Amino acid sequence: MNILFSRFSILLLFLCSWTSFTTTEAYDALDPTGNITIKWDIISWTADGYLAVVTIFNFQQYRHIEAPGWQLGWSWLKKEVIWSMVGGQATEQGDCSKFKGNIPHCCKKTPAIVDLLPGTPYNQQISNCCRGGVISAWAQDPATAISSFQISVGQSGTTNTTVRAPRNITLKAPGPGYTCGPAKLVKPTKFISADERRKTQALLTWNITCTYSQFLARKTPTCCVSLSAFYNETIIPCPTCSCGCQNSSQAGTCVDPKIASVVPASGKNNLEPLLQCTQHMCPIRVHWHVKTNYKEYWRVKVAITNFNYNMNYSQWNLVVQHPNFDNLTQLFSFNYKPLNPYANINDTAMLWGIKFYNDFLSQAGPVGNVQSELLFQKNPLEFTFEKGWAFPRRIYFNGDNCVMPPPDSYPWLPNATPNHAASPFVILLITFFFVLILM
Repeated sequence: MNILFSRFSILLLFLCSWTSFTTTEAYDALDPTGNITIKWDIISWTADGYLAVVTIFNFQQYRHIEAPGWQLGWSWLKKEVIWSMVGGQATEQGDCSKFKGNIPHCCKKTPAIVDLLPGTPYNQQISNCCRGGVISAWAQDPATAISSFQISVGQSGTTNTTVRAPRNITLKAPGPGYTCGPAKLVKPTKFISADERRKTQALLTWNITCTYSQFLARKTPTCCVSLSAFYNETIIPCPTCSCGCQNSSQAGTCVDPKIASVVPASGKNNLEPLLQCTQHMCPIRVHWHVKTNYKEYWRVKVAITNFNYNMNYSQWNLVVQHPNFDNLTQLFSFNYKPLNPYANINDTAMLWGIKFYNDFLSQAGPVGNVQSELLFQKNPLEFTFEKGWAFPRRIYFNGDNCVMPPPDSYPWLPNATPNHAASPFVILLITFFFVLILM
C-alpha cells in the first residue's frame, strides 16, 4: 500500500511539473534559420597589425536588439591592442601604461565594444553605425538590421598566416541570451563601389554565428496573454504567476497601482524591471478580444499593455499564430507581414507599429499601451467559434514566447460548456484514486 502511494505521489508530482514548463529552446520553429552573423573583414594591413570592419547582421525575422543596445566582447589570442575605432568604442581603456607617446584606444585582453550614439560627429562615423546599438528585426526593416564599426588592431601579425581570430565571442543584446560560436574562416567579403562599376574584396574574413535562447536570456517569461469574446461575459486573465509571484518578488520591484501615478519616469531603459503589481507579474500583457461577428467576416481587437516602469519598447513587434491569417482582409493602425517558414502554411503574422504613430510602447502608465483591430474573412470549411478556435495558438512579443491560458479555460459559447471531466489528466487522477481505494 505504501509503495503504491509513493509511486502515485511521484507520478502526480511529475505530471504537475510537466504542465508548468514552457518551451524555451534555442531552435525557433517560426524562424528556423534566424541568427545574428558577425563578419570580421580585414581590409588592409598596417605596420603592426590590420584595419578591419566588423559588421553585425541580424538575420532574425522578428527578434530585434532594443535600447540600450548591443555589446560585443571577445578575448585576444596574443597581445593585441586596439589603436583606434570609428563607429564604435570600447567601454574600458584598460592598462596602457607601457605605451609612450601614441596611447591605444584599448589595451584590455577582453575588450567590450558598444555602438556610438545618434548625433556622433561625421568624422567618427561609418556606414550602419551610431544608432545606440539598436538593430531592427530583418522582417521589420532590413535597412536598419545591420550595425558596423571599424577597428585598427596592433601587435597582431600582418599576414594571413600570422594574424589570429578573436576567441570567446560574447554578444549582449542588451542582456544575456545569445551564444556565439567560434570565428570561422570564410571566403573574403566582396564590396561594390558607390558607382557600382568596381568590386574589391577583404584580405581575410571571419564569420561568427550567434543564436538566441529565451531560457538563457531570462529565468522567467516576459509576457502573457489574456482572452475575451463578445459571446461570453467572462474575461480570461493571464495565468496567475505567469512571470513570477508578488510574494516572491524582491522589495522595490512591484508598485501598487493605487500609487502608480507618483512613480517617476526615468526616460531610460533599465534591465531591472519595476513592475506594477498584478496577479501575473509580467512586464507585457497581450489581450486578444473577439469583438464582432459578421455574415462573411469577423473582427478581433488586440491590445498590448506595458506594466514595466523601467522599460519602454521602441520598434516593438508581435508574432501571432492563427489558422485564419491566410484570410486577413484588413488591419488598422499596425503593420503586417506574413511569416511563412514552411512554404504554403500561412498561419503566422508579424505585427508592428506605424513609424512615428504607435511604434513606441511607453513605460507603464496611462499611455503605456497600443492597440489595433484585425478583420478576417471567414472560411466556411473551417471557421467556428466553438472550442476556442477564434483564439491564437501562440503569441510572441519581441521574440519571446508569451504564456497562454490553458485551453480548457477559453471563453466558450453560451450553449457549449467545457467538459472538464473529459480531460485526460482528470481521468488519470480518477483512475489512480480508484485503484488506491481498491488496494
